[in-house]
Amino acid sequence: MSTLDSGMNQLESRVGGLTVGGKVHSLSAWFVLALRLMMGIAFLNAGLSKLLSAEPFSAYGYLANAVPANGGPFVDQFLWMAGSPTVLAIVDVAVPYGQVAIGLGLIVGAFVRLAAFFGALMMAMFYVANWDVAHGVINGDFAYMLVFLAVAAFAAGRILGLDRYIEQYDVGGEALVERYPALEYILG
Repeated sequence: MSTLDSGMNQLESRVGGLTVGGKVHSLSAWFVLALRLMMGIAFLNAGLSKLLSAEPFSAYGYLANAVPANGGPFVDQFLWMAGSPTVLAIVDVAVPYGQVAIGLGLIVGAFVRLAAFFGALMMAMFYVANWDVAHGVINGDFAYMLVFLAVAAFAAGRILGLDRYIEQYDVGGEALVERYPALEYILG
């Protein structure tokens, strides 16, 4: 369970009997906001470039050629995706529209934890697809996955974002997240 006491700027988390913590600098919110916006702009741009390209987006070439050339641990699964017309059709829609949705969610700060989860999932898929450990196991895909997870963990949608207002939306005299606590997993 993690908590942030804004009065003291203290961060603490307990997982599996291990407690970590520290003092958060007053500028931390600006850096979290910058990470959210950076990833939002990057994903919106990536999705729009696929959707607005002169050629319709297809993941086939990447899945069938680039992934096997990278020699990752899940080559067979990616080749299966490329060889299945149904799965390929889903991927061809999910990637560009997913990137646009993730990007827009992060930019406006709405449903940020949900957007960050799917962004991290997409980056994890790219990480194993772009398998290149010649310079170590940490690459840009892995780093972006961690940025998405940090954006979610720090509830970046509450920092100059719409999640702050969505969470407080009045539903029968209660704030939305008080009435439906599970929404904290997708908002914030």
